[in-house]
Amino acid sequence: MSDYDYVVVGGGSAGCVVASRLAEDPSVSVLLLEAGSASPVTAPPNAWLSLLGSESDWQDTTLPEPELGRTLPWPRGKALGGSSSINGMIFARGHRSSYDWGKGWEFDDLLPFFRRGERAPTRDPALRGVGGPLEVAPAEQGHPTAAAFVEAAAEVGYRRATDISGGLEEGVGWVDLNIVGGVRQSAADAYLGSRAGLDVVTDAVVRRVVFDGHRATGVEYTVGGQRIQAGAGEVVLCAGAVGTAHLLMLSGIGPADHLRDSDIAVVADLPGVGENLHDHPLSYVMYTSAQPIPVGSNNNVEVVGLLRSDPDLDAPDLQSCLSAPAGENLYVITFSLMTPYSRGRLRLADRGIALAPGYLTDERDLTAMVRGMGLAREIGAASALTPWRGQEAESGGEPYVRATTAPYFHYVGTCKLGVDEMSVVDRDLRVHGVDGLRIADASVIPRIPSANTYATVIAIAERAASLISGAATVE
Repeated sequence: MSDYDYVVVGGGSAGCVVASRLAEDPSVSVLLLEAGSASPVTAPPNAWLSLLGSESDWQDTTLPEPELGRTLPWPRGKALGGSSSINGMIFARGHRSSYDWGKGWEFDDLLPFFRRGERAPTRDPALRGVGGPLEVAPAEQGHPTAAAFVEAAAEVGYRRATDISGGLEEGVGWVDLNIVGGVRQSAADAYLGSRAGLDVVTDAVVRRVVFDGHRATGVEYTVGGQRIQAGAGEVVLCAGAVGTAHLLMLSGIGPADHLRDSDIAVVADLPGVGENLHDHPLSYVMYTSAQPIPVGSNNNVEVVGLLRSDPDLDAPDLQSCLSAPAGENLYVITFSLMTPYSRGRLRLADRGIALAPGYLTDERDLTAMVRGMGLAREIGAASALTPWRGQEAESGGEPYVRATTAPYFHYVGTCKLGVDEMSVVDRDLRVHGVDGLRIADASVIPRIPSANTYATVIAIAERAASLISGAATVE
């Protein structure tokens, strides 16, 4: 039994930020617990897909998806650095219109924390960070197929974005990457330096949050079969949209009837725990290449388009990219719905968790994805891609979209922030109904932003550390 000022559960993207920032105060003691290894499996940036299904992945699988007719692999990071150690290394804010999370949690509120986490030397310092731990920039050597995609999109009428990662633009442009000197930079690489008051324990599986009445007093975890308790003045959960909701339920916080059915004593009846689970649905149009595709040195996704499925919409709702997988004589133009209406849930099950994300269960999402496929094919047919375009694989209609839709690995929402009866945390990220417990990760996001979620999670964690240390409050 050891006592700390703070115990941070989850050494992933958010947890590395929170633990490091709290430990900047030399008078504070912090314990960071990570279930995975201290040494993630590595791969060159252009082979990052090989990390999915590795030892650094929880290797989850969904239940059969009703609209897709199949189960889906659901990778998420299990190593120091979490999903930032296995993801596609894209670092982009969503469009400012997608941060409509309530008072104190809109784009302008998050902007100082976006800037605090990043160092973007090639971008406008009035909008982007200049001194943060994460060094982000567009590809140093752009791939020729990526350049052709930008030209093709401009040819069919989409604007060229100067900083598609900044959150103020729509259009098509070169996106920022977490690749420094040809190597992935994870949140652990960027944030976890030597701090006197920070203890990092890996291979540590947290079993439950310990309560004295309705106050969190620490956690119970195991390392190598040994059961250990750590006391805390405050516990901060950073285990992600899956891990945090799972741990809350194991600790007696969640839908009361479901907890009782699982023989778990109820500490706080919060029906929103595990609800509101969602992700960006992703599909693609595939082309064979008319010429050999050179092997790129980056992540194979260097440009991003943020577009509208309907010109009458108030804001962009689709993302499109070109990806040319290393060593294959083909490329794909992806399309993903950034503003999905479909929602799913996470529940406890005999073998741990049951994941039912519910892709395309709202008809509006299917309609938008079909339109997205049309936009992808329009860009794919532009003359700028003629030197690369061989043959387009068959695609078209709702059956194709259902058959090819897959996760984009941007899981959010299971412990959403807010004030309604389905919210789990308040605007200061404190869990409703208990004391001494906060959440600071993607689970608190009520509605997913219109971008890959890594940059947003970093900003949430930066703000959480500020809230916890008392440097700020959300009034």
